[in-house]
Amino acid sequence: MPDLSLHYTRAASFPALLKERILILDGAMGTMIQRYRLSEQQYRGAKPNHDPSEARFAQHPVDVKGNNELLTLTQAHIIRTIHEEYLAAGADVIETNTFGATSIAQADYQMEEWVVEMNVCAAQLARAACAKYSTPEKPRFVAGALGPTPKTASMSPDVNDPGARNVSFEALRKAYYIQSKALLEGGCDLLLVETIFDTLNAKAALFAIDELFEESGERVPVMISGTVTDASGRILSGQTVEAFWYSLRHARPITFGLNCALGASLMRPYIAELARVCDTAIACYPNAGLPNPMSDTGFDETPAITASLIEEFANSGLVNVVGGCCGTTPEHIAAIAAAIANKKPRTWISQ
Repeated sequence: MPDLSLHYTRAASFPALLKERILILDGAMGTMIQRYRLSEQQYRGAKPNHDPSEARFAQHPVDVKGNNELLTLTQAHIIRTIHEEYLAAGADVIETNTFGATSIAQADYQMEEWVVEMNVCAAQLARAACAKYSTPEKPRFVAGALGPTPKTASMSPDVNDPGARNVSFEALRKAYYIQSKALLEGGCDLLLVETIFDTLNAKAALFAIDELFEESGERVPVMISGTVTDASGRILSGQTVEAFWYSLRHARPITFGLNCALGASLMRPYIAELARVCDTAIACYPNAGLPNPMSDTGFDETPAITASLIEEFANSGLVNVVGGCCGTTPEHIAAIAAAIANKKPRTWISQ
């Protein structure tokens, strides 16, 4: 088992900071990776002025382009640079490049056997970046990102067979346990179960995390973030955001909130609803508006627009952690950090 004592010590200041000021989460990893326009050979590990056949995964039997988590192993300098750009922009918390680094997600690329290495190395990269930018006055934290996986435990993949499932709770639990353990071994201060569209998947992740904590005797803070998929105000598996909160509050998350799918303006009523019922800190990291293939980031909003919308959230006392999801960049994060500087964080009464 990993020794979690160092992670616990580093993260001990996190709950107090949430009450002192609004903390800044980083922005999109995928958006930044897209700027590099990497080839299949580069995803496999090809280096400039080297024979592509010498790449680490040159002989892998299926295409790997698009497997952003693999870049932690094959183009680590790119991931490190992105982390540092977000830290330089003012991020207090950066996420590891592990959104799809479970055995279930990596099965799409036949890369399950490299999952542990992906997560450990991703955490180490983020840890090193945070160490470079941390100061006593502004500590930086690494959040180990656990994404939703491409399979859902509560919904059928076949409209003609509502009872069918393409993954079990146990398979999810095992995959998330392996990922969480590796993330902590790599040096994460926090764990972030994010972009949740199926609450049962999230329960499997949280069960696995709690199992790991019970075995180790130590705990690190856990952040939870769901995704409202459309104007219905529900996550994909059918819950309202209030029901979503009540179904997961037993996990005692350090933050609870929403990310992805919507821009800040469309997300606001759902953040306000969570702020009304949650007895913990609220995190919000929306997309940069709506998709727009004509823009540089693929989304509508400029940094100034996104920052002004999130500033209103802060002025209304709705948030404790803010950042960006799809389409956001270090420029967005810098604008958000400037807009909410000296704003008071949301207050809440813990039960």
